Amino acid sequence: MAQPSIRPLIEGRDFGVRVSGITLAETQDQAVRDEINALFTRHGMIVFENVEPSGAMHVALSDIFGPMKDHPSKAVPRVDANAMPGVIDMVCRPFPEGRIFVGGREVTQWLPWHFDHAYNNELNRAGVLRAIDIPPEGGLTGFVDGIELYKRLSPELREAIEGRNVLYRMNVVMKDFHFGAPKDYRCLAENPGSAAVMEAARGTPRAVHPAVWTRETGEKVLHVSPWMAEGIEGNETSEGAALLDAVSEAIFAQAQEVSYWHQWKPTDMLIWDNWRVLHAVSGHDPQYARRMQRTTIKGDYGLGYFEGGASSDNKILERTY
Repeated sequence: MAQPSIRPLIEGRDFGVRVSGITLAETQDQAVRDEINALFTRHGMIVFENVEPSGAMHVALSDIFGPMKDHPSKAVPRVDANAMPGVIDMVCRPFPEGRIFVGGREVTQWLPWHFDHAYNNELNRAGVLRAIDIPPEGGLTGFVDGIELYKRLSPELREAIEGRNVLYRMNVVMKDFHFGAPKDYRCLAENPGSAAVMEAARGTPRAVHPAVWTRETGEKVLHVSPWMAEGIEGNETSEGAALLDAVSEAIFAQAQEVSYWHQWKPTDMLIWDNWRVLHAVSGHDPQYARRMQRTTIKGDYGLGYFEGGASSDNKILERTY
């Protein structure tokens, strides 16, 4: 059995790799699985190129990294809940209601830098994503490595944020987003589904996660999600808000230099480490459709908790991107 081709995601950088040509049969080969998991642990992201564009391949690739976590809301569309449990279907049809003005243009489906499930005490291990309908322009998914972000943070900000915890709450109301927001950012029209998500999350406790954490391999990770952040634990003052805003602005600024933006092809699938990597969506012209499918890999890094010792029994809706 031929071994898949492996090369850097970005030449000269250690973040991410490209794996080309893995087959459905090879996803069951233990040696291949072990090698791919080792690559993922080291590099934090894998782009699988030239793979079979099917739901079966999506599930098989996901299975390499661990069991899938099903979406908790039954209202979120599934591809096929019986044949492919855990695969969700994210469809944006032309001219949707939700619109953002950012970067001098009007777009839909724009999302700021974030990590998934920040509003929960547990963080899923990873997400595996593929594109079904791809707009002719825009619609890119961006990724930035928290290890690189930590190294590039100014010494003053690093000292100020290290050892702090950040408070998060489910909030998909885009007019509320502000930490690190681009200067021209405006929400022109909310997604009509936002109200239902907010209602379902009403009364749930805030989650708390460290702004910086250290991997078993020793690297420090700047892991702040500007989206859904509400403040610094124990310092919900103007001073604390200013610190969180400064760190968020630094993330947006540094991401312009070190982020990777994936231009989708139907034969691509990718996975990113949700404990290490932030991601974003560039948005696209509202006249175009965009359809993505995604699985979520179970796991937890064990550092998050709910404010005030609240129980994790209170489940809330999760939104995936």
